[in-house]
Amino acid sequence: MHLPLTFGLLGLLTGAVLVLRLLWWRLPWWLRRAVLGLAVAMVLLRIGFIATQWSTTSTRMDAVISWLAVAGYEILLARFSLMRPQWLTTVSALILLVPLIGSTLLIPLTRVFDWSGADISQLSGPYILEKSSWDTDGAGNSGLDLIVFYQPRLLPFLRHYSQRASFGDDECVPQEATVQSDPEKRTVHFHCPARGDGKPPIDVILPLR
Repeated sequence: MHLPLTFGLLGLLTGAVLVLRLLWWRLPWWLRRAVLGLAVAMVLLRIGFIATQWSTTSTRMDAVISWLAVAGYEILLARFSLMRPQWLTTVSALILLVPLIGSTLLIPLTRVFDWSGADISQLSGPYILEKSSWDTDGAGNSGLDLIVFYQPRLLPFLRHYSQRASFGDDECVPQEATVQSDPEKRTVHFHCPARGDGKPPIDVILPLR
């Protein structure tokens, strides 16, 4: 999952923000204002994508947006730590940095180092399917995420999360799973074939959001 590289880059980014903090009052006022404006914009962009469940069709671009949001967040914390009383704001800023190393925020950052192309295919109507393999512990507990997105024809570089299903190797045969969308009924049918050990195949029909 490229965790060492991610932690290394996160450390470099944090170091650069610390240097910026040390030089903050030496910067021209207009540059300080521009930096803060960009930081707020980067954070709000990421929050907007998460809240509306929109993303780009490039997982690496999504990762870059996540990194820009982290940079903006750290810049805002650095500016906050310069407020008085600095002993209190600095401690608060350090505490607010801790969530960055949580899995929820860290995993999207690792995808900037993933050079493998996403497995994306076209479904019926304006819907696309992305297949994403997962391996939770490296000991055979693996599976496949099947994520359906709505892709607007006028903005093909964007997509909106519509539905998903996840199948594990202990349940069925995820690599042979199929997905069929029905734009008229606004449903999607996920089918995962049986393993051959007596367990039945899995069929899930969910509404398209």
